[in-house]
Amino acid sequence: MDEDALSRDDVIGKVCLTRDTLAAHPKGFSGWAHLTEVDPDEEVQGEIHLRLEVVPGTRACRLRCSVLEARDLAPKDRNGASDPFVRVRYNGRTQETSIVKKSCYPRWNETFEFELEEGAAEVLCVEAWDWDLVSRNDFLGKVVVNVQRLWAAQREEGWFRLQPDQSKSRREEGHLGSLQLEVRLRDETVLPSSCYQPLVQLLCREVKPGTQGPGQLISLIEETTSTECRQEVATTLLKLFLGQGLAKDFLDLLFQLELSRTSEANTLFRSNSLASKSMESFLKVAGMRYLHGVLGPIIDRVFEEKKYVELDPSKVEVKDVGCSGLHRPQTEAEVLEQSVQTLCAHLGALLSALSRSVRACPAVVRATFRQLFRRVRERFPSAQDENVPFIAVTSFLCLRFVSPAILAPKLFHLRERHADARTSRTLLLLAKAVQNVGNMDTPASRAKEAWMEPLQPTVRQGVAQLKDFITKLVDIQEKDELDLQRALSLQAPPVKEGPLFIHRTKGKGPLTSSSFKKLHFSLTTEALSFAKTPSSKKSTLIKLANIRAAEKVEEKSFSSSHVMQVIYTDDAGKLQTAYLQCKSVNELNQWLSALRKVCINNTGLLGSYHPGIFRGDKWSCCHQRDKTDLGCNKTRSWVTLQEWNDPLDHDLEAQLIYRHLLGVEAALREKHRQLSTGPEAGRGPTGPGEAPRDPLAELLQVLGDLQEAHRSSPAGSPPS
Repeated sequence: MDEDALSRDDVIGKVCLTRDTLAAHPKGFSGWAHLTEVDPDEEVQGEIHLRLEVVPGTRACRLRCSVLEARDLAPKDRNGASDPFVRVRYNGRTQETSIVKKSCYPRWNETFEFELEEGAAEVLCVEAWDWDLVSRNDFLGKVVVNVQRLWAAQREEGWFRLQPDQSKSRREEGHLGSLQLEVRLRDETVLPSSCYQPLVQLLCREVKPGTQGPGQLISLIEETTSTECRQEVATTLLKLFLGQGLAKDFLDLLFQLELSRTSEANTLFRSNSLASKSMESFLKVAGMRYLHGVLGPIIDRVFEEKKYVELDPSKVEVKDVGCSGLHRPQTEAEVLEQSVQTLCAHLGALLSALSRSVRACPAVVRATFRQLFRRVRERFPSAQDENVPFIAVTSFLCLRFVSPAILAPKLFHLRERHADARTSRTLLLLAKAVQNVGNMDTPASRAKEAWMEPLQPTVRQGVAQLKDFITKLVDIQEKDELDLQRALSLQAPPVKEGPLFIHRTKGKGPLTSSSFKKLHFSLTTEALSFAKTPSSKKSTLIKLANIRAAEKVEEKSFSSSHVMQVIYTDDAGKLQTAYLQCKSVNELNQWLSALRKVCINNTGLLGSYHPGIFRGDKWSCCHQRDKTDLGCNKTRSWVTLQEWNDPLDHDLEAQLIYRHLLGVEAALREKHRQLSTGPEAGRGPTGPGEAPRDPLAELLQVLGDLQEAHRSSPAGSPPS
């Protein structure tokens, strides 16, 4: 798209990947794809409900086509809907349904008949159109039916996906440019929780504190995991252990494994090992709100000030300065001096905020850093390595968490949009300064870019502040940590929170964007609550167990974009709907994803819903007059984003680990064969009177059992 501030955005071109294309690439499609033209006749969506029959007649058989209804049609009119009708064509004859005004979910229930000759080769074409009074009608999609196949079946009824009209010749590919994409299709069948218990228990036994053995399975998983999928495996394992309350112990095991094979202190945690990737995922999952609290105000200031900042003399742009009529060129020295002052102010503000945030840091993050600090100090105890434990902590906190968030604040949900070129340069220089502080101002980090030297006084001061911060962070005693965790566990932690607009009118009041009131919402594992401000006392809007669906609302319903509906039962058991408006499509998707994930095991989830609203005496989407009638569109309760900030889905994480282990099963079996015949055979950790344990053999058995469970399951749960 080409963004326009005043008029509608313009379409530049599109890339279309079919499900078959994605299925043909098990590791995902990756590469450059040409943009192609966007023809309105090809941009179709939705389904149509047809009943097709071959009916015996006195002289010849007849083809009967009943056009019942359609759903999720493309909105072609400015009011956010269409005026759809259907045109049925067969063997040179054409018949049309009536027009349903202002609906993307029309109902016709009209039947047409055509004479059918024996062995007829003609196809039946059912086309959906949007009727327009002045301009030409807009194409909404078509279904082409093979009549010979229908003759054999005699009768067919169901929902048919509308297809585009691709009869037009296309211009040469490539003239509109290309997009580089990485897309992967994942369709997992998730079995009931009980099927995954043996796998989860086996993995948990490997990392639980006090258990014998060196975490053999975790080490083998790392050994057999390729570099390209290590981040995904690390994230999945981390989420699985988070759900079991063992994230800190899992990371501690990885720290020990990495320390055991590291001889040089300056290479510690610098590779993309399972420990490094797991710790990155851990900080995103457990520390993102903390990051927003510390870094958010500084990032906002950089975006709002838009100051020109540059330290590299070869890149300085000299600007005119001064008041009107008295402009003079700004010298290079002045630009550099102002840039140093600006960056020092930002860096100082960030380090000060970090220094004050010891208690704000999540308890589980503090405990993990404390364990990391202790393990590294035990491995490198000499006086010359006194900074190594600090650098181990900053290598994750600064280099893999804070700096990436500064470089790309949109990816960490700190901003809604990417930065412009000027702001990006400021963020890059600030990130470099944070990296220098995180590296404890080593000579190697200073030698890379000599023009960063003017920041050295602030960097040196920052190193002292950071060391003091880490000392306080890892100094909290275990008992204090446990007390704090107990206090925090008494309150349901928020799954997602932020400002939303809630529809505030009742009955038949005007339904417009002005009827929404801004409040601060918080979603926990117990309820969806709201308050006037983030710090105000919260009032429960909906108990989580009462939610029956979370879906989008048609744009025309409120003449506003990004509105969602939460359908729930009240205390009397009646269905109610809360309408909430988000500020962007990304935020809308994140809220829908979070709501669906926390409600996924609710009883009584709806299978259908109304994407419109009940206005006057009928639904705006399908024009049904019974307010309590079944919805006209299917719910999407299993469609979620799978982002780091989504609630945990224990069964899905276990399924993803199983899927990965199944892919490396051959390597695991070969490793088991080597271990069984090697000098270590039969030396597994045991207790008094116990036979030697063979964790790898147990794992292979569990994988076999899960394979059998998948084969015997018709479909498991709906695909996630």
